[in-house]
Amino acid sequence: MCQHDLRCEPRLPPLSDEAVVEIHDFLHHVLTTFESRYGDQIYRYYDDRSQHNLIETDQNLPADDPPF
Repeated sequence: MCQHDLRCEPRLPPLSDEAVVEIHDFLHHVLTTFESRYGDQIYRYYDDRSQHNLIETDQNLPADDPPF
């Protein structure tokens, strides 16, 4: 059952070289336009979440205290 399998790739029809290039250029244009409009928000979203993954150090520990 491919419709619920995330590993399954969609079946795409065969296309001519010209059609493939036209679709590729269109998608590239859409993505570039989207990123130019929403790029700051996209980068802020990922930056905010990456900060949550960082381990915060305990500022109250002495600097010469070994970690183990």
